[in-house]
Amino acid sequence: MPPALQSTPSRGSILLRLSVAQALYLASAAIAFTFSGLVGARLAPDASLATLPVALMTVATMITTIPASLLMERFGRRPGFVTGAVAGLLGAGVSSWAVIHESFALFCTGNALLGAYQAFAMYYRFAAADAVEEGSKGRAIGWVLTGGVVAALFGPSLAAWSRSVFSAAEFAGSYAAAAALSLLAVAVVSTLNLPPAAKATTGGERRPVSVIARQPIFIVAVVNAVAAYAVMSFVMTASPLAIVAAGHGVDAAANLTRWHLLGMFAPSFITGRIVSSVGPGPVLLAGGALLLVSLLGHLAGNTAAHFNIALFMLGAGWNFLYVAATTLLTESYRPAERARVQGLNEFLVFGSTALASLAAGAAQTSLGWTAVNQLAAPFVLAALIASLWLAARRRSATRRSPASAEL
Repeated sequence: MPPALQSTPSRGSILLRLSVAQALYLASAAIAFTFSGLVGARLAPDASLATLPVALMTVATMITTIPASLLMERFGRRPGFVTGAVAGLLGAGVSSWAVIHESFALFCTGNALLGAYQAFAMYYRFAAADAVEEGSKGRAIGWVLTGGVVAALFGPSLAAWSRSVFSAAEFAGSYAAAAALSLLAVAVVSTLNLPPAAKATTGGERRPVSVIARQPIFIVAVVNAVAAYAVMSFVMTASPLAIVAAGHGVDAAANLTRWHLLGMFAPSFITGRIVSSVGPGPVLLAGGALLLVSLLGHLAGNTAAHFNIALFMLGAGWNFLYVAATTLLTESYRPAERARVQGLNEFLVFGSTALASLAAGAAQTSLGWTAVNQLAAPFVLAALIASLWLAARRRSATRRSPASAEL
C-alpha cells in the first residue's frame, strides 16, 4: 500500500474495497468489450451495426453520469455504487438471455444497462481522491485502478472459458459470468463506509459552471480525458473484429483484451506516484506519446503479437492520461462544486466515447484496421498540444509571479 496511506487504516480499507470493486466491475466490462462487437455482428441486421451495443453502453454511461453524481451528492456514494452494480447485474443477465434468444434489440438493452453500471463505477476513483489528503490524490487514484490488473488477468480468461457453457448459445455463458461478478460487486460496495458526499460539498461558495469550465486546467483535463477514452474506445472496440478478420480466432480476441487491460492498469502501481512527484503535466505528455506509439505499432503488422503489443501500449497511454487528467481536474473545483464538475467531466468524456464506439464498427467494416488507427491520431495530437499549451502558460505565470502559477 502506498506509504502516504498507511497511517490511516480506515482510508486504506476504503481504498482496498474500492480497488476490489474496480476489479469486479472491470472483469465484467472485459467480457462485454471482448464479445459485444462479435455478438453484435452475429445478431445485427446490418454488419455496420456490429458495435451498436457497445456504443449504446457508452451512451447510457454518458446519460447516467450527471444523475449519478447528483444522486451521490444527495444520498452518498454507497447507495450510488450499489445502484450501479445492480444495473450491471440486470444488464449482464439481459444480455445473456438475448444471446440465447438471438434478439439484437434485447442485447442492445442489456448493454445499455451495463453502461449505467459503468457510469457509477467511474466514480470509484473520485471516491478514492475524496478519501485522502490533497497531496495523495494521485496515488489514491492509482491505487484504486490497480484493481484493473486483477481484472486483466482474470476477466478475459473467464470470458473465454464461459463462452461455451451453454452449447446451444455461444457467448451466453460469458454474460452469465458477468452477472455473477456484478452480484459480487453489490456485496463489496454495500460494505463501504463513506460519508454522504453532500456533507463535504454543501458549504462554501459555488461558482457558475461556465466560469469553472473556462479555466485552462479544466479545459486541458477534459481534453486529455476525452482523447484518452475516445481513442482507446475507438481502437479497442474495433480490435476484436480486426483480429478475428486477420484470421486469429475468438480466443485471440480474448487474449488481446487481457493484454490491453494489463496495459490500462498495471502502470497504476507507479502512475499515481509519478503524478504526485512531478505533477500531472509531464505525465499527460508521456501518455500522449504512448498513444501515438501504439497507433504506429498497429500499422506495423497484423500478427497476434503486433495486436497484443500495440493494445498494451494503447492501454498504458490511456492510464497515464486518465490518472493525470483526473488529478488535474481535482484542481479545478472547490469542495462545494465537486459533484457538478465531476458529472460534467464524465458527461463530456462519455459523450465523445459513445460517438467513437459507434463509429468504430463502421470504420473497421468499411475502411479497415489501418484507417481506424490513422483516424485516431489527430485526437492524440490535439491532447498533446493542449498539454503543451497549459505547460507554457504555467511557466509564463511562474516567471511573472510564483503565486499565480496555478491556472
